[in-house]
Amino acid sequence: QVQLVESGGGLVQAGGSLRLSCAASESDFSINAMGWYRQAPGKRRELVAVISSSGSTNYVDSVKGRFTISRDNAKNTVYLQMNSLKREDTAVYYCYVHAGFLGYEYDYWGQGTQVTVSS
Repeated sequence: QVQLVESGGGLVQAGGSLRLSCAASESDFSINAMGWYRQAPGKRRELVAVISSSGSTNYVDSVKGRFTISRDNAKNTVYLQMNSLKREDTAVYYCYVHAGFLGYEYDYWGQGTQVTVSS
């Protein structure tokens, strides 16, 4: 099992910044891809950003140039730096980890952290 603990959400004005963190518990699982999803009220959950174990990244078009995903493999932690926030970024943000153990692959999710951007 991999436990994920998120932090860093909150209320911010449009144009402001927030940094989300997600720490994965130590385990025998190997942490592969890490990422962030978000879900706004009445909308489907969408992938915001993902980073592979080698550091390659991918972003949804709406956040490119504003958000940066990074990870610290020594700490099993993934970060999401969010700049130039817009009202449409308001959502619950979920950390995501794709892990492997004895040849099997597993997906784990954090509990979610609320990000609210006010005008």
